[in-house]
Amino acid sequence: MGTRNYRRKTSHSEHGAGDGGRTGSWRVERPVLDPSLCIPCKRNKEACFICWLFCPDVVISRTIPPTINLEYCKGCGICAEECPTKAITMVDEAKFAEEDKE
Repeated sequence: MGTRNYRRKTSHSEHGAGDGGRTGSWRVERPVLDPSLCIPCKRNKEACFICWLFCPDVVISRTIPPTINLEYCKGCGICAEECPTKAITMVDEAKFAEEDKE
């Protein structure tokens, strides 16, 4: 087998927030940011943003403080796992559903 007819397939589109569609309604856990632990918030300058870098849905902003678009977040927890200071924790959605009822 040769590589003469091999063609590389590349994507020419740009990804953006919510490429997978709105996922907030079926998320089981929600990421919650603690600004007192977040490096950009503590230093008040662009630093770290590892959560933004690793988020597969591009729903974390690169702002101070970082914001998470919960409308498109699927709750995978990668941001919480990768955060070096553990400023992001995953909280059960049921807790927020109970608070909304009150």
